Amino acid sequence: MIKIKRIYEPASKADGYRVLVDRLWPRGIKKENARVDKWLKDIAPTTGLRKWFNHEPEKWKQFITRYRKEISSSDAMKELKADLREHKTVTLLFGAKDEEHNQAQALLEFLK
Repeated sequence: MIKIKRIYEPASKADGYRVLVDRLWPRGIKKENARVDKWLKDIAPTTGLRKWFNHEPEKWKQFITRYRKEISSSDAMKELKADLREHKTVTLLFGAKDEEHNQAQALLEFLK
């Protein structure tokens, strides 16, 4: 099972294996309190793509296309798929305020 969750929400046992999928560490979160099992920076969009998208919903479809192209055969995607095989539940953590238009949501769609 794959879930997504904002890192600012409290961790729970139901989260299973927690993977942060942001390139930058989320503001205001202390690493020692985050309960992150893995920080997979390289699965996040490149800085150029992230800045271009800027969380603008009208760019969402184009963002998904570009992001999928970036990560489809990446080592980070292979690593994430291995984590999914190894753990019953994996929660993809993200810091964005927009819960519908972010890389965790795009990854969830890719992995389905």
